[in-house]
Amino acid sequence: MMLILVLVLLIVQFGVGQSSQKHLHEDHYIGQQHNPDHDMAVLLGEENTDTIKKLSPAEQQKKMIEIVKKIDRNGDGLLSAEDITLWIQHVYRKYALEDAKERFPEFDINKDGVVTWEEYNSVAHGQLISFDDNRVLDDPEQESLRKLYLKEKHRFDYANMDGSPGLNITEFLAFTHPSEVDHMADFAIEDVLNEYDTNKDGFISLSEFIGDVRGEGEAPSQWEIEETIRFKELYDQDKDGRLNRDEQLRWVAPNSYGSAREEALHLIKEMDYDGDGQISLAEVLKNQETFMNSEVTDYGRELHVSHDEL
Repeated sequence: MMLILVLVLLIVQFGVGQSSQKHLHEDHYIGQQHNPDHDMAVLLGEENTDTIKKLSPAEQQKKMIEIVKKIDRNGDGLLSAEDITLWIQHVYRKYALEDAKERFPEFDINKDGVVTWEEYNSVAHGQLISFDDNRVLDDPEQESLRKLYLKEKHRFDYANMDGSPGLNITEFLAFTHPSEVDHMADFAIEDVLNEYDTNKDGFISLSEFIGDVRGEGEAPSQWEIEETIRFKELYDQDKDGRLNRDEQLRWVAPNSYGSAREEALHLIKEMDYDGDGQISLAEVLKNQETFMNSEVTDYGRELHVSHDEL
């Protein structure tokens, strides 16, 4: 029975906040190749790709012009990497909120508009469980369960901003999707430092980021090579060989800055014909299919969202 509870908590810990991420990223790559069909998902709306393609070219073009104007923060007619990154983050967070709203009633057992720890605990784990915060257990299995339980309870308490008994829908969003909510940044950083910062200096080096994954004399795996590139090119912005607080946040918020920036840079690489590092409206219209198939348009769904929805 204890082993079952450990597995349940592991599933909850891993699964929290992952549903919207999976929705956006599950088809992003085919093997190691960028999947062009994935690129129809973060700029557009609520319809599927086939429906979008049934719009007339003039209708598609009109929608894309509207979206470009929304993304273009300074109104200069050019989409920078930062413009696109922030827009993709906006779309990520919209899906996270939709997911939280969909899941909230399942845990609000008495339908009073808040989810208490007892309600969440009983639904998520199938029963009420409890552990002493300060008592380390001798049994390794029980101790693993205790640590997972306390970590989950800590995240729940951290999300409870007003201190009332239970989480409202906004706080439930913070609990289930901590990487999408700004005030959960400290929790996310604390969590990752506890796990990766082995020398406790407040930074994460490349060796800490990769971990002990190969024996002496072994060649690095393809995974290690790819993660090293991601560390150096995507996360370590100041190129000092370690991740500071801001860089850590970009890493541990997978639906946030890091992956959004990666997709933004991919779009610019694909569409920036004049090499100025930005995408103009003319370049968007020349690359209509690529733009429609991107996370910026939410795989074409954003083309069907009204002005008031965004």
